[in-house]
Amino acid sequence: MAENKNRDVAASILPLVGGAENVTSVVHCMTRLRLGLADRSLVQDEALKALPDVMGVVEDETYQIVLGPGKVARVTPEFEALVEEGKAAAPASASAPHPATADELAAQGAEMRAARKAKNATPFKLFLRKIANIFVPLIPALIGCGIVAGINGLLINLEWLPSVTPALAAIASGFMSLIAVFVGYNTAKEFGGTPILGGAVAAIIVYAGVANIEAFGQKLSPGQGGVLGALGAAVLAVYVEKWCRKWVPEAVDVLVTPTLTVLISGLVTIFGLMYVAGEVSTGIGTAANWLLDNTGAFAGLVLGGLFLPLVMLGLHQALIPIHTTLIEQQGYTVLLPILAMAGAGQVGCAIAVFKRLKHNASIRKTIKSALPAGFLGVGEPLIYGVSLPLGRPFITACVGGAAGGAFVGLFSMLGDKVGSTAIGPSGWALFPLLDGNHGWGSTALIYLGGLLIGYVVGFVATYFFGFSKQMLLDLNTDTATPEPLAPTPSEFASAR
Repeated sequence: MAENKNRDVAASILPLVGGAENVTSVVHCMTRLRLGLADRSLVQDEALKALPDVMGVVEDETYQIVLGPGKVARVTPEFEALVEEGKAAAPASASAPHPATADELAAQGAEMRAARKAKNATPFKLFLRKIANIFVPLIPALIGCGIVAGINGLLINLEWLPSVTPALAAIASGFMSLIAVFVGYNTAKEFGGTPILGGAVAAIIVYAGVANIEAFGQKLSPGQGGVLGALGAAVLAVYVEKWCRKWVPEAVDVLVTPTLTVLISGLVTIFGLMYVAGEVSTGIGTAANWLLDNTGAFAGLVLGGLFLPLVMLGLHQALIPIHTTLIEQQGYTVLLPILAMAGAGQVGCAIAVFKRLKHNASIRKTIKSALPAGFLGVGEPLIYGVSLPLGRPFITACVGGAAGGAFVGLFSMLGDKVGSTAIGPSGWALFPLLDGNHGWGSTALIYLGGLLIGYVVGFVATYFFGFSKQMLLDLNTDTATPEPLAPTPSEFASAR
């Protein structure tokens, strides 16, 4: 029955994105189904948003449909299967006429896409998208290994199961010890090279034998440069490989190109990139610690307050390399718990909207369905279904995040660091991953205090300042059809 339900969800989405022939690629992240589309104008946005299982849509380089954690991983394979079936059946119906307005819509869509690409295809944004595409597939392993590490740390502190903890340590640390290889593989794939060659070059960084090599007057150490070094090594490998493809004869390409790619990139990595990336990684760790040690409350205020806009734009994934570098160096990232406070502000905001709009069944239904995910740190449903469309509540949610971030940052200034041993979860889901310099108990209490402050300030700011009198008049009315999971377009317009 569950499979049929997921297939039903996929089947309801497919015709609203223009059908199988309009879909050029299908991938998913933790919460979103990401589609490449041939013709954006064929998408029926409002009808998609009205589907009970769709929490929101985001238009970027790919068209992103927010389905929520867990569900997206189950719906995606069903959607892919439907797309394949639809494309296989397409030749038989290729001669079927298109709707009368197709040409007009296609022209309009082309114009929209051109305008959007001109706006968003800056080198910086394209670079951030590539970085996100490299690291997002690694998040499930980071979460799983991080939670195992947290359980292992708890068992060690309690002196329980001493015969089991070494095995748990191996399980938790195995992926992190080889993460450079996975980064290299994904980097080469993203930049258009042979993935396995990118992984092979990046593997040099974690090879124990580099300890016998001296560069820049000092011995190298295995893992020096970390994920940044792996990323740089793989990018270099891609360019070397492409250069070789231009002049190496096809008859010997299978021998010469891989050899030169690994040799040239490997030598540059050993005698240059590992040292440089190591210095950069050390600088990132030093800068993060200095920032929180000296300006903790202010830094937390800024980071917690600005993180929701980053999530809204999808740019928060560009922070993954920084988090990963801090985890490699210190065992935890001190930035993630502060950034997680943005989700707390969003939850407090949503509860205030629920209280204020007592007669708007549509918005209240959205909040009821999205709030559990919000408590677990998945903010997109509340952002796209509630606060962002309403306008003011999005700002007051950011205020709540800023307050929670300032609280956690203040304790970092006072010497109590709050960190996470992995990236991915936030909200209450982050508790198993918490770590710091004064034990789990102290760390958890500070984090809990930040969450509660974020909830309260987000609620109060939204309740008293999130609505104008006209917004309340327009929005606080009984809705005749409460089925849509987001406010209607007319409600959005009135709210603004």
